[in-house]
Amino acid sequence: MPEHCAAYACSNRQTIEARDRGITFHKFPKKDVRKKWEVALRREGFTATDSSVLCSEHFKPEDFDRTGQIVRLKDGVIPSVFNFPLHLQRPEKGRTTSTSRRPEESMSAASQDETSASLPQPQPNDVSICILTS
Repeated sequence: MPEHCAAYACSNRQTIEARDRGITFHKFPKKDVRKKWEVALRREGFTATDSSVLCSEHFKPEDFDRTGQIVRLKDGVIPSVFNFPLHLQRPEKGRTTSTSRRPEESMSAASQDETSASLPQPQPNDVSICILTS
């Protein structure tokens, strides 16, 4: 029986067609890393079993070890590529108080200063001559 990817709304199944498309399937790891995978999935009440799998589409290309004949995940890798619906997305945490915005404003001012510092600045000893003709 084909195994299904455990990720939210992922319809990939472990079939010959998926294999032909280059999709690989990876069992949930043991112990601590398994819990991190379960949290990363954001599926309420989901607990992975020994037969639960995630497809390769939920990992970054650099998460894989492709040196041998078998595609493996590197140790300690956590799935991070998901297409979550709005209700499962985590909001971006921005700074909201005037005190916490000050460092951001000073950082942006500093970056503007660096940009202007990279332009040639006139030196006090430089002499400019302007000739007016009529």
